[in-house]
Amino acid sequence: MHDIIEKIISLLAYRPDEPMLFNTGLFLVLFVLFIGVYHAVKHRPRLKMTVVIAFSLYFYYKSSAEYCLILVGVCASDYLLGRLLSKVRTPLWRKAIVAINVLSNVGMLVWFKYFNLLADAFTSIVGRGFDPVSVILPAGISFFTFRSISYIVDVYRRTLEPCRDLMEYAFFLTFFPPLLAGPVVRAKDMLPQIHANSNPTPAMTSEGLFLVMTGLIKKVVIADYISGNFVDRIFDNPALYSGFENLMGCIGFTIQLYCDFSGYSDMAIGIALILGYRFKDNFMAPFKAQNPSDFWRRWHISLSTWLRDYVYIPLGGNRRGASRTYLNNFLTMLIGGLWHGASWMYVIWGAYHGLLLAVHKALKPYWRLPDQLKGRPEIRLANMAVTFMLIVAGFVFFRASSLETVGTIATQIFTDFHIDVAPQFVEGYMMIVAVMLLGLTMHLLPRSWSIGALAAYVASPVLWQAVLLAAVIFIVVQTRQSELVPFIYLQY
Repeated sequence: MHDIIEKIISLLAYRPDEPMLFNTGLFLVLFVLFIGVYHAVKHRPRLKMTVVIAFSLYFYYKSSAEYCLILVGVCASDYLLGRLLSKVRTPLWRKAIVAINVLSNVGMLVWFKYFNLLADAFTSIVGRGFDPVSVILPAGISFFTFRSISYIVDVYRRTLEPCRDLMEYAFFLTFFPPLLAGPVVRAKDMLPQIHANSNPTPAMTSEGLFLVMTGLIKKVVIADYISGNFVDRIFDNPALYSGFENLMGCIGFTIQLYCDFSGYSDMAIGIALILGYRFKDNFMAPFKAQNPSDFWRRWHISLSTWLRDYVYIPLGGNRRGASRTYLNNFLTMLIGGLWHGASWMYVIWGAYHGLLLAVHKALKPYWRLPDQLKGRPEIRLANMAVTFMLIVAGFVFFRASSLETVGTIATQIFTDFHIDVAPQFVEGYMMIVAVMLLGLTMHLLPRSWSIGALAAYVASPVLWQAVLLAAVIFIVVQTRQSELVPFIYLQY
């Protein structure tokens, strides 16, 4: 009995190599228990908030240990600063309150994510050596700091009333579904639902389960399989493979990243629905984009709109002439690249997308098709294919460990392509090709099909819903990798 208790305690304690993610058995077991308690107290708002906050903090503790105290500190700080903003009328003091929030959040990001990068750059300039400092990055810190900043800025702009209940604000900021990897939920979207004591309807629960199943298939069946069996091998040593194989590896990573990240978003949005809270879509078929601007209206929508509202518009947006608009686009994407992590590769990736947006906007007035060609399927398909390949090229910087790796991949593609290896590639990587095609097919199907599938699932009897859920869980268990594969955006 003593050994069993010790095992349970060990399982529930923080283990850095085993965070509690949506695709783990521990989360499934604890979430089922949590749901039972949640439904028992759902008509008692204060007790429900207490239960959710406690589970959310434990969920975060399982990935970041004592750093969960930072999250608690940010909750208290935001609440006090928001209340203070509601009382202060002097513009200078109001700006000072916003500055305190922004500087404290950015300061945390600089320390935890960028200190070694900045220190290394500084010491290289002055000609001294630098020994990196060992800093553990709290999971999801970028996501909750962005939520914190948007809350205070919205209160400052008077587009949001400050939260008058500390528990309601703590519920919002610690709410576990989007905590580790988004979406970036805005207070103005969620606080009214919390205040109304939103509870799930049977339709919301069914919709949530459907999204969770979709996310699990994207993450485990597609993203993890492509990564472990093909993409990692290409990027680890691209010189060993032909240009065609390198190109397939780059396309494979683009599909992997989409399925991994949108899979997390699907599960986060689905779990929130099961609890009675509705978030906005975070992805809208980004590979169907017709141009770079359209891509960012479809990819990681919560981040792109956050950058638009809190970086691009404050920089001046498009209000100061064409040249300044292009510069603001470039700077916004550069900041978006740096947000992803302390690596010059992310900075280059952000700069690349900034240039794409600026060039697209600059050429748009001069790039006009004849009226008879506008909207034709072949033109839309060509635009989609060109945009997709531009996105694939950018994600090479996102995935590669160094510019040397990028150079090797480019050299192989442009000097050693060998299209004649395609049949052998398909034969040797039959399952990889099938899974990549599955990922693309799921993505490119008409939206009306996915809406119809969701409606059919919601309308089906509970027994059939349970059977399909059990079948998906079985498939996921059978196809998952031997070791846990964390979500890619967990590191951001």
